[in-house]
Amino acid sequence: MIAVVTLTTRERLAHLARQREALQRWAPHARHLLVVMDDADIDHPWVVRVSESGRLPLALARNRGAAEAIERGADVLVFLDVDCIPGSDMVGRYADAVVRHDALTCGMVTYLPPAPPGGYRLDALTADPHPARPAMAGEAQAYASDDEYRLVWALAFAPSPGRWRQIGGFCEDYRGYGGEGTDFGVRARAAGVPMLWLGGADAYHQHHPVTDPPWQHLGDIVRNARLFHSRWGVWPMDGWLRAFADAGAIRWTDDEIVLLPAR
Repeated sequence: MIAVVTLTTRERLAHLARQREALQRWAPHARHLLVVMDDADIDHPWVVRVSESGRLPLALARNRGAAEAIERGADVLVFLDVDCIPGSDMVGRYADAVVRHDALTCGMVTYLPPAPPGGYRLDALTADPHPARPAMAGEAQAYASDDEYRLVWALAFAPSPGRWRQIGGFCEDYRGYGGEGTDFGVRARAAGVPMLWLGGADAYHQHHPVTDPPWQHLGDIVRNARLFHSRWGVWPMDGWLRAFADAGAIRWTDDEIVLLPAR
């Protein structure tokens, strides 16, 4: 049984509705498990609720979702961000790759422009994978190099329950936004789990307003970056940290990050 695990909040219910529509069209055989991180009112047969005052408990929520899916009999875990619409072949491609290769499997993610009037048409989405990660043309696939494990995105990936346990899930010391996905990738490498880049398993990230860097998450990003550095000896999220440093919000060196007083 394939379980698609999605974390959501009440702010993302419109995006969730389009994701559910796509899953019902393209993968009606898969079970969709929702992990709700606030008091959103959701009528759905598979719901787990996780809350943590003041922060999004992303790592904890993914672990709870995986545990529930495995308890209910899942043999393929597909994690899909609530903002992402699955492509027509995404779930099937993930399931086939996980069964055949038993690897931590990562598909391609395309960031969509703002939706046209009437919303996105599910049958008209065109893959244009984000350039920050390797892109597999068509149905190509390739095992990741050691350096590429840090490119794992929690937006869309799939392991088997056995590989999930081998990795140990997400480190729940991460609180709020940022870093937990990169840590998960490095944990997979440390555990000796093979990682596979997979073409044809496309996810389409629905547009929403963002800030770059994400100033609203500055405190979480600094805290989680310090944690990652203490665990692995290198800094994650270096693009955001550099932007914060250039703006005078932090002092960032090889050894530490210091939050500076607001100007």
